[in-house]
Order: sequence, then structure tokens, then C-alpha cells
Amino acid sequence: MSAAEVAARLTGLEVRRTRSSGSLTEAELSDGWVVVKHAPRAAIAEAAGLRWLASADAVPVVRVRGHDDEWLVLDRVATARPTVAAARSFGLGLARLHSAGAPAFGSPPPGGPEAAWIGLAPMANVTGAEWPRWYAQQRVLPYVRRAVDTGVLDVAEAGVFERACSRFPSIAGPAEPPARLHGDLWNGNVLWTATGVCLIDPAAHGGHRETDLAMLHLFGCPHLAEVVAAYDDAAPLADGWRSRVPLHQLFPLLVHTVLFGRLYATQALAAARELL
Repeated sequence: MSAAEVAARLTGLEVRRTRSSGSLTEAELSDGWVVVKHAPRAAIAEAAGLRWLASADAVPVVRVRGHDDEWLVLDRVATARPTVAAARSFGLGLARLHSAGAPAFGSPPPGGPEAAWIGLAPMANVTGAEWPRWYAQQRVLPYVRRAVDTGVLDVAEAGVFERACSRFPSIAGPAEPPARLHGDLWNGNVLWTATGVCLIDPAAHGGHRETDLAMLHLFGCPHLAEVVAAYDDAAPLADGWRSRVPLHQLFPLLVHTVLFGRLYATQALAAARELL
């Protein structure tokens, strides 16, 4: 089925024309442009995540126009240059998004599957009551094991992560309730528009709010200091949060280790050693 046929079927609108946009196809409908995305393993999880984030009415999220189990049709987002005002608005909105909460650490969005994805890597949304234990068991060690199985990490290096995990209860900071996370909040999923920020491509789940912030720090974000300052004004971060950035970066670094190999393994090991 062509992208035009998919867009027409999932939106019920006539497709006037299509054009290629990188690995995606854009289609012009009677009411504007949409992006047609083929995601045979992740479409349901992504659609559920976008709708869950949007329901918080906190940070603008790309609108889902339609989906099935392998296709998504999303509004096309027109981008603009980042501004300080937009950054501060994003920080305030991100604080509201996190405070919307989740039923538990690891809880999937309503209607979302337990077997979800972060990028092209599998991600299990298995719930847990205590964040340090859940984070070790569901967001760190599964990717360490996968990296060992594929030869990216050796057994001795895996031991570094295991020792770091044993320290999580003592270094995780004050207990916090589960936050409603975007879950894959790197700069590529933060689109700057003429009216502010719009989020795309989540790996949404219940987690610790510092994890989203740590990912912004890991891969960079325009006007990041303004984003964090506005966030901290709206929802003050616990003392010592900056020292915990390497802890929260273990998850995205290990995901990238699994997907892209040794360069990220070296960075993940450095982060783990900071925690020992």
C-alpha cells in the first residue's frame, strides 16, 4: 500500500499530492500536510504515547491523525529558529507534563503495549514500585546483557554496570512519584516552531523526571540553561540533581550502545564509573 493510500484510509480525506521528506513521505490533504510514517513494530506504542502526553495539556505534541498496527499519520510540523522565550515556555510545560504523573514506574500509556520501543531498540514497560530497583532491572541491565550478547561489551565491563546498579538506592536522591515521561527526549525529538516547542517520537512511560532532563543534557538542546531554569522555577529539582545526571544518562547511553556500538559503550562505561 502506498503512503497516499495509507493517508487516505487512516484520515478519510483526499490526498492531493505526496512528496519525499528524508525517510518519510509527506502528503497534502484537504486540510494541510501530514507525515506518513511506516513503523510496523512501534506504531501502536508511539500513537498511544503521543496521545498520553497530549492529554496532559502541558507541552504541544504532534497530533496523531490516524494509525493502525504498522502505520502512523501525523500532522507535519513547520519548524522555526529556537528562541529564549520558547525555551522558557518549554521548561514550564515540561514541568507540567512530568507532574501529570503515571500509575507506576514503567507503566505504559493507556492502550500502549508492554513490549514497546525506544527508537529501534525494544523497551519493556514492566512496572515497579521503587525507582532505583526498577531502573536497574528494566532500564539498565537488559541493555547491558544485550550488549554482552552481541559482543559490544565484555563480561568485565558488564560487571562495572552491575556494581553501579548496586549503588542506585544510595545515590538516587529523594524518592519522587512516577512522572509522565517523553522517554526519548533528545534534541531531534524537540521541534522548535513559530509558537514554541512541539514534541515527536516518544518512548513514553512512567519514570523519574530527571531522566528526561538528563537526556536533554546528553545530546544538547538550544537554550538548555533557560529550559532548566524555567523548569526548576515551576517544579524545583531535588538537591544534587546535577550530580545524578550520569545515573540517568545510563539508560540512553546503553540504548545507543545496543544500536550503534562501541563509541557509546565507552561513554556508558564512563558514566557508570562516575557512580562507583
